[in-house]
Amino acid sequence: MSLTAGIVGLPNVGKSTLFNAITKQKILAANYPFATIDPNVGMVLVPDKRINELEKMYNPERVIPTTYEFTDIAGLVKGASTGEGLGNKFLSHIREVDAIVEVVRCFDDENVIHVDGNVDPIRDIEVINIELIMSDLEIVAGRIAKIEKKAKTSKNKDDLKELELMERIKDSLEKNIPARKLDFDEEELKMISSFNLITAKPIIYVTNVSELDLHNGGNKYVDMLREYANKEKSEVVMICAKIESELAELDDDERTIFLEELGIKESGLDQLIKKTYILLGLATYFTVGADEVKAWTFKQGMKAPACAGIIHSDFEKGFIRAEVMSYDDLVECGSELKVRESGKMRLEGKDYVMQDGDICHFRFNVYSKKE
Repeated sequence: MSLTAGIVGLPNVGKSTLFNAITKQKILAANYPFATIDPNVGMVLVPDKRINELEKMYNPERVIPTTYEFTDIAGLVKGASTGEGLGNKFLSHIREVDAIVEVVRCFDDENVIHVDGNVDPIRDIEVINIELIMSDLEIVAGRIAKIEKKAKTSKNKDDLKELELMERIKDSLEKNIPARKLDFDEEELKMISSFNLITAKPIIYVTNVSELDLHNGGNKYVDMLREYANKEKSEVVMICAKIESELAELDDDERTIFLEELGIKESGLDQLIKKTYILLGLATYFTVGADEVKAWTFKQGMKAPACAGIIHSDFEKGFIRAEVMSYDDLVECGSELKVRESGKMRLEGKDYVMQDGDICHFRFNVYSKKE
């Protein structure tokens, strides 16, 4: 499963510059609204030092890290949900992502136009959030109109429950409260999953700052945004799009030196990936061998058969057991053989809850059911 995120924000906040940098693509990053008409989709490799160590140990023919897919849509403006600037069309492109990355301008520069004339991160966030809410409200209201008469006439228990749920979401959205702030049980989450409500998705705010402010740890705009995000329990990542662009042109060794010179421990992209994994409750397991070392993303709490199913559905259907060792045990012992000799290689069954850093070999039996 590849992690996916949709990048949103006002025009000229640095979205496309950031997208160019983190995906190493060269899309149009112009200083005027609606420069990005069609969505831009880019894939980045998720950095993980563990896979580098596994490569040294196994010397495989190929190494496949897990990935993070970004979709960058045009800058949104006030009235986007009603068609201003074709906003609703743009929003349709990010309905199926796992998380929303909202880029917020937190720098002053008279040479870069701001659509509202001045920098105000809280106003900008609220403009975007209202447009996302209005877009979802249209979908929810449409669903209510479709099922209301049927539910009240048939008295079907499932239809009535869905109607009640949709009305609860509608009431929340009309109060400018995003769906992610509501508490849903598992059944309710299944009910709304097909609607791909944007405001039900976790959100991370990315503050685009100047190089000086990044070095100083922020500015008054970043402080305002952090206070806002804390109240709604959202994450904030501070990035300088200009620096990320420069980092994108360097190899790994040069990146390390450049970051050290700037006094920065890790790039904005690395921080964004880490915080997204935490926010979504994601983890990584590995499969290893002479032919391939590969990283796989899974949701924490998943059991071994479901994780095997990420590789192929047959692995889950015919799951027998998993041969598991931890990455830490492998590094400590120095080789897979020594892990076995130390008794730290384990055989786990269907109820085993996978852990971050597990290295697995799945045993399964493919069979066909007789009609």
